[in-house]
Amino acid sequence: MITFEEAIKIVSSIPFTISTESIELSSSVGRILAEDVFSDMDMPPFDKSAMDGYACLQSDLPGPLKVLEIIPAGVQPSETITPGYCSKIMTGGIVPAGADCILKVEETESSGEGYIRFTSKYTFHNICFKGEDIKTGDRVLTKGTEIQPQHIAVMAAVGYCNPLVNKKLRAGILVTGDELVEPHKKPSDTKIRNSNGWQIIAQCLRAGLEPNYYGIIPDEQDNLFLFIQKSLNENNILLLTGGVSMGDFDYVPAMLRKAGVEIIFEKVAVQPGSPTLFGKTENCFVFGLPGNPVSTFVQFELMVRALANKLNGLDYQPRMLPLQLAATYSRKKAFRKSFFPVKVDASGKVKALEYHGSAHIFSFSEANAIASIEAGCFEIPEGDYINVRFI
Repeated sequence: MITFEEAIKIVSSIPFTISTESIELSSSVGRILAEDVFSDMDMPPFDKSAMDGYACLQSDLPGPLKVLEIIPAGVQPSETITPGYCSKIMTGGIVPAGADCILKVEETESSGEGYIRFTSKYTFHNICFKGEDIKTGDRVLTKGTEIQPQHIAVMAAVGYCNPLVNKKLRAGILVTGDELVEPHKKPSDTKIRNSNGWQIIAQCLRAGLEPNYYGIIPDEQDNLFLFIQKSLNENNILLLTGGVSMGDFDYVPAMLRKAGVEIIFEKVAVQPGSPTLFGKTENCFVFGLPGNPVSTFVQFELMVRALANKLNGLDYQPRMLPLQLAATYSRKKAFRKSFFPVKVDASGKVKALEYHGSAHIFSFSEANAIASIEAGCFEIPEGDYINVRFI
């Protein structure tokens, strides 16, 4: 058995090669940039008006100023501003030569036909100057960025229309257990519904993986071996749930070895999810996750997602904060590092949710974070700080 910290270090240090592809800008949300992005022009590309108003010389204020022309956005000014003159300009319009400020339209009044006067005591320049945001050649996005709508705007602004992104990884999902039926079936007295498979599908999607669900695999060695072989050949990551512990029908570790998987570890000093297995072949990484749904959920978030982030080339660190407990948290056993569901309220206080153990997935229905308590620690008093990882 290895510590949780050792397990994470192993998973996070596995060497790998990332494949890339160019895709349409409109399809790139959620994908991971495979290269830095640079601007092909100054932004703004010219001195532009920050508001609707009048372009003029500040030294002429308060006026009166004769209006030379109206400058819409996207139109080149035809007049130069000289003492005693101004031009009406729209937001985003090109500031005419000679002008050094823009008067807000609401701070002016007509002072005769074709003339305006400034009615306030002071004005800012109200000009967005050429290149003040970005200059040609500046890096605007960094390799490893998960593309969000604001990044789409940045790429569009600099003409980066076919972003180079890391290829999506396929995650094969095998759920083992003769006792399982799919959710659309009402189980008999000896069966339970398969919640793990559908939970893992959703977690894969959130982690940027393409789930490839093979269904429920009976606890029969030859059949399990065939599905393991097939999924190892068809996926970048293989996720199995159930069959990894010490029971008479827990065939997963033996069948993985038979299929050529190098088992790196298969037991971690953590709760929930101690019987978590990690291995690899030349082309596929393998996780054997426990059958209990909380164990599967937590170890996916902690370990599988750490590997997925790395394989996706994502520059990502989970949000972890030390926050205060709203009430004392205690436990009866403290042999292992433990993770448990919590809810962080609007004030930043942490409330431990009612939790009956690794089969109690309903405890996570209101959870927005997971908290941890170290091995050997039985109690954390109210008001003390506890490490919280948002989910």
